[in-house]
Amino acid sequence: MTTSIKVNGKLQTVETDPSSPLLYALRNDCDINSAKYGCGLGQCGACMVIINGTPVRSCITPINSVNSNVTTLESYESDRVLNALNKAFIAEQAVQCGFCISGMMMSAKTLLDTNKRPTEQQIKVALNGNLCRCGTQTRILKAIQRAAKELA
Repeated sequence: MTTSIKVNGKLQTVETDPSSPLLYALRNDCDINSAKYGCGLGQCGACMVIINGTPVRSCITPINSVNSNVTTLESYESDRVLNALNKAFIAEQAVQCGFCISGMMMSAKTLLDTNKRPTEQQIKVALNGNLCRCGTQTRILKAIQRAAKELA
């Protein structure tokens, strides 16, 4: 079945089962590489995207439930918050293997879009649904704090 979704402001047409996960359409049909298949159960956050200002796990979101723009990390060049996060993650060397980073940045973006000066605890709560197995959580936290300072 043909389905249309808007990804990073661009209308995309995909051939897929309407109940297929959004993640599959993003990766297989829309040339989006940032959202990753991690657990497939919506628990790790590697597949995180933003829909209507809310972080959404695309591995468990049926494509037929998406009726508004999907924002992915690929939009960072035109998004002030994602751009600041990108620079901060590099400056703080917050990336080790990189598998979780897109999801971390999507969660951080939704926080910084609504809270320009989050506390450490608020950042931790925002990242609660994202797992990093490399152990760079401290550097990720510092990166988000750095981005927040730049944006304030």
